[in-house]
Amino acid sequence: MAIQLRVYVPPHPLIKHWLGMARNVETTPKIMRQTLAELGKWLAYEAIREWLPTIDIQIPTPLTETTATFVHPQTKLAIVPILRAGLTLVEGIQSVLPLESAIYHLGMVRNEETLLPSCYLNKLPDRFDPETRIIIAEPMLATGGTIMQAMAELVSRGIDPAYVRIIAIIAAPPALQKLSEEYPTLSIYAAMIDEHVNEVGFIVPGLGDVGDRAFGT
Repeated sequence: MAIQLRVYVPPHPLIKHWLGMARNVETTPKIMRQTLAELGKWLAYEAIREWLPTIDIQIPTPLTETTATFVHPQTKLAIVPILRAGLTLVEGIQSVLPLESAIYHLGMVRNEETLLPSCYLNKLPDRFDPETRIIIAEPMLATGGTIMQAMAELVSRGIDPAYVRIIAIIAAPPALQKLSEEYPTLSIYAAMIDEHVNEVGFIVPGLGDVGDRAFGT
């Protein structure tokens, strides 16, 4: 299987630690939410490396003046959590962003028989500024149906796939193959790529149903 898009699995020990916590079936909902927030934070840290434009400004220090580098204040940045599970990553992602970022919720539900997604909530604007950088928060990239529909919604509203970073906890080959064929300039940051998706659409070994585990439902 040829994957063309850029998929990064950072070898950070904290990402590995929190991934182990997320996988453990004995992790309680409260700890699961904390765990996913931590994963969102560390994966976002990696995702924005050399991605956000910067500007050099002269500033005074207590002793003299020097040149300091800041994230450009006019950078347009938005987070798109895919409900429900994507909500668990937002706090962690926001914690490492130095700028205000809009949050556009996208609610998707998958039919458990056909495995096809449908959208029940769409808070995306009719049109994005073409320079907007998007972080999609979607913990599981399994069959690829949900993330492909989310990407189609964004692209139809003026987003360049090259300006999109997907933060996922686990990715699987079916989703990566579909994204690679349609959006080769996309970048994905995941804690792990798992082996396969089973007959009912769950990644194995995976995390189970992230929304249910995080919210105790």
